[in-house]
Amino acid sequence: MGIVYHSNYFVWMEIGRVDFCRAKGILYRDMEAEGVLLVVAEVNCRYSSPAVFDEEVTIRTCIADVNPRMVRFEYELLHPDGKIVATGFTKHVYCSRERRPMKLPQKYWPTFGIVDPAQI
Repeated sequence: MGIVYHSNYFVWMEIGRVDFCRAKGILYRDMEAEGVLLVVAEVNCRYSSPAVFDEEVTIRTCIADVNPRMVRFEYELLHPDGKIVATGFTKHVYCSRERRPMKLPQKYWPTFGIVDPAQI
């Protein structure tokens, strides 16, 4: 059909999330090596205009909500002309290697935009 398969949009969101963290100075693999996993708890995608095969898509990623227990990323996927392909979000719970919910270690708070109440 020449149209990008719907599940690929979620892969693009993951790419956006990984690149966002990298731009903030944190590698996902380093967090995981330290025992911090970002487990997907909720995901959403609203398709607006189909991406076509071999078209470059821009991914804009931001943190929309965050606290020491979870983070919600929002995404805009754009055609080369700036028209919106899709918007969406993923909500993640910080978990240990045993996949049990945990608080995000404070060393990561600045990266995710969490403010230490002691510094307010």
